[in-house]
Amino acid sequence: MCGRFTLTSSPQALEQLFDYRDRPDFPPRYNIAPTQPVATVRHEHGQRRFALVRWGLIPGWVKDPASFTLLVNARAETAAEKPSFRAAMRHHRCLVPMDGFYEWRRTGGQKQPFFIRPAGGGLMAVAGLWDTWSDPSGGEIDTGTLLTVPANRAMQAVHDRMPAILFEQDFDAWLDTGQVRAEEARRLLRPVADDYLEFIPVSSRVNSAAQDDPGLTERAAGVAPDAVSEKAPKTRPARRKAQEDGGNSGQLDLF
Repeated sequence: MCGRFTLTSSPQALEQLFDYRDRPDFPPRYNIAPTQPVATVRHEHGQRRFALVRWGLIPGWVKDPASFTLLVNARAETAAEKPSFRAAMRHHRCLVPMDGFYEWRRTGGQKQPFFIRPAGGGLMAVAGLWDTWSDPSGGEIDTGTLLTVPANRAMQAVHDRMPAILFEQDFDAWLDTGQVRAEEARRLLRPVADDYLEFIPVSSRVNSAAQDDPGLTERAAGVAPDAVSEKAPKTRPARRKAQEDGGNSGQLDLF
């Protein structure tokens, strides 16, 4: 599950890594939440393009978005078969730039948030899907979702899923929906090495989407540096699964 993330790198840093043709300007974001605009990179007419989409996929075939579950995440293992994601896996794959993401570890009745980023910092790309939904009057909106994979050993101490992180050598294959079939693209999605990410316990202020400042990513006072230890994966409530499997019976469960 990935329900919040950050994008604080400069527009120039994104242009350098993702090599798109556009020149967007955007402010740093420290607490990007579902339904908000997110930056994506897609392949259009032979070149990479920057585009904003609303986070929470609405497949093009949906008639009434108000009655459709917000699809924040999609499981990489099944996205090519699920009706909600199947067409996007074939035709609308994208990259979602981020500097890190938040996840909550449940311990008894408590939930400790962690900011999870590449060890030492820096940009990363998460595999995503997008689609265009048209309303009866002709208006259109692009929406998107993040793909997840099973957690690596380090991530299992916090959650049993993690974002599907892609490296630069795989960008072209993931974005090339013309030549690379969905099943081939799916094989690019796997957990990163155990030492790729670092885990920073942070304040519960991140629980509120209204909070958006650099302090959200700083280590929380009073939390031990070794708050994440290697241990067996925790069992998660079944209600979270609907968000990733394209069901229509769950609500986003972050806090």
